[in-house]
Amino acid sequence: MQHGLVDVVFVGADRVTAAGDVANKIGTYLKALAAHDNQVPFYAVLPVSTIDWQIHDGVREIVIEERHADEVRTMTGWDDAAGRLTTVRICPAETPAANYGFDVTPARLLTGIITERGLAPATREGLRQLYADLKP
Repeated sequence: MQHGLVDVVFVGADRVTAAGDVANKIGTYLKALAAHDNQVPFYAVLPVSTIDWQIHDGVREIVIEERHADEVRTMTGWDDAAGRLTTVRICPAETPAANYGFDVTPARLLTGIITERGLAPATREGLRQLYADLKP
């Protein structure tokens, strides 16, 4: 992105708030920050079933799954001597580690939200206009 090699970013979404915040796989927020910093358009692409009309603040209201810390404390690789895959620790076993599976991208970092009905601004008003018949 810093070298102008990216024209646009599209990501999926596991959950979207009524205000346009997007919960997705870990790293989505960092991609959105990078896109924003480099003036690259950033869109979430999703079906309407992903929108939770009852949630308004994704950062405060969406509970993020935390996976087992050993997933980030270990690596799997080929052991030439044994002739097989093996898992090794890359830090002491007692090392504190957090392993979140998702993050939340605030709506302010999105250029828009693309759904089966079209493009909407990543705002409460934008989503309401696109889905006025659902009376969210």
